[in-house]
Amino acid sequence: MSVSPKEIAKHFATALPHCKELNMRMDLLEESHAIMSMPYDERLIGDPSTGVIHGGAVSALMDSCGGASVFMHPDNGGASVTLDLRIDYMRPAKPGLRVNAESHCFHVTRNVAFVRVVTWAESKDEPVATATGAFSFTHKRKGRAA
Repeated sequence: MSVSPKEIAKHFATALPHCKELNMRMDLLEESHAIMSMPYDERLIGDPSTGVIHGGAVSALMDSCGGASVFMHPDNGGASVTLDLRIDYMRPAKPGLRVNAESHCFHVTRNVAFVRVVTWAESKDEPVATATGAFSFTHKRKGRAA
């Protein structure tokens, strides 16, 4: 019995130790698209005076979500690793709120997949951070022209 990529990706957040430790969950999986989230957790506070979650936890969520969108690309033929992730932090996530990340894998070459990720807490109209990233990529069809 073969398992679909979507079924494998559903377990992404519980299979990777850092995702599990940060209590990430997979909220949406579609072709080249993923939404993941993690709850507010006092253990992840970066600034005790404000209660704001540390940027490292936000970046881990964005990286994981980006990888999930690459995994869901229809031409994906294997595992992927992060090659580059450029994050711009715009505002702190409001304490007490779940942090959400949405990623789109918008372009692939023979060996690299490119993603855009946006993270928010209260409203998508007020992003906490945005990112662009590059991930390793293996085509199902070897030798496909880029």
